[in-house]
Amino acid sequence: MGRKHTSRALAAALLIGAAPAQADPFEDFGTVMKYGLPLAAAACAADQDRLADFALRGGLQVGIVLGLKRTVGAPLGIRPSGLGEGFPSGHAASAAFGAGDLAANCVDGNAAAQAGLVAAALLTSASRVHAGEHTPAQAAAGTAIGLILGASEIGFRIDAKF
Repeated sequence: MGRKHTSRALAAALLIGAAPAQADPFEDFGTVMKYGLPLAAAACAADQDRLADFALRGGLQVGIVLGLKRTVGAPLGIRPSGLGEGFPSGHAASAAFGAGDLAANCVDGNAAAQAGLVAAALLTSASRVHAGEHTPAQAAAGTAIGLILGASEIGFRIDAKF
């Protein structure tokens, strides 16, 4: 099996095997996508020798999300539970980042697969609202941040020769 097929098999195994044992299947789906989509995208990025760019964009996504969570106050930053640090949704951002990277780089030319990845990101966003963890605006903002950074390319490479 070639590297590309190995990466795809690894990604599928991660998505299938990462399901937590909780009561709400929709919330579980969102959690699996939070981790599974970025892991699958990282495997694809490594296979395509673009891991440095992927890691830089992923770091930016995490930094932006955490920075906003710590600076955006009421009313936008308040979760439905009344707690703070709700804007934007980190689960939605992470899943959308992975979906955006996979759609732009790993299944390019396959409209059905791209639509499925975007649908998974949107369902992850909806799962956060369903779980009562975020408002629709918080979830939508996380999705937008993730998709934009996931589908983008900075062009950063590390060509180290030892």
